Amino acid sequence: MTKNIGIILGSTRPSRISPSIAEWLQKNMAQPDLQIDFIDLATIDLPFLDESEQPSTGIYHQAHTQVWSQLVQEYDGFVLLFPQYNWGYPAPLKNALDYLYKEWAHKPVSMVSYGGHGGFQAAQGMALVIRGLKMQLLTNNLQISLRKDDLDDRGQFIDPDTALAPYAFNAQQLGAEFSHVLTK
Repeated sequence: MTKNIGIILGSTRPSRISPSIAEWLQKNMAQPDLQIDFIDLATIDLPFLDESEQPSTGIYHQAHTQVWSQLVQEYDGFVLLFPQYNWGYPAPLKNALDYLYKEWAHKPVSMVSYGGHGGFQAAQGMALVIRGLKMQLLTNNLQISLRKDDLDDRGQFIDPDTALAPYAFNAQQLGAEFSHVLTK
């Protein structure tokens, strides 16, 4: 039975490189029993949390929250893909996570952070959020260090496959871990 994994693109910045990383991840995580899709927060475009009820109640008054809840419920697990901004994760990602509660619970999740030093500090902070949402953090989490030589003058990858090649084994292991965890 096919399981659905959503790669949540946590950056909405116009010059972001997360779409290139997401495409590379999708290809390198591929497993016969996984359907891997992109969930782009730039196109989801949630306003800052505007629900009057606590997310833990599951009572959603706003149509955008109801749509977001339904979308998240369609997935069996998630990859949170995000850059490190000033030692933290992007606000749109935290906002999207905060909109919901029980929809996240017990679902496997992996973090793929990136930045000049791999996004280590952002991943540490996000690990606390994941724990608070009762998600199941997988053992394979990538921290991608960006090298200036791999980026063009607009900050985009010259060749994503070459730049991300050192992380290919870890991405394959991540796909295998999702496959294993979701067949238990």
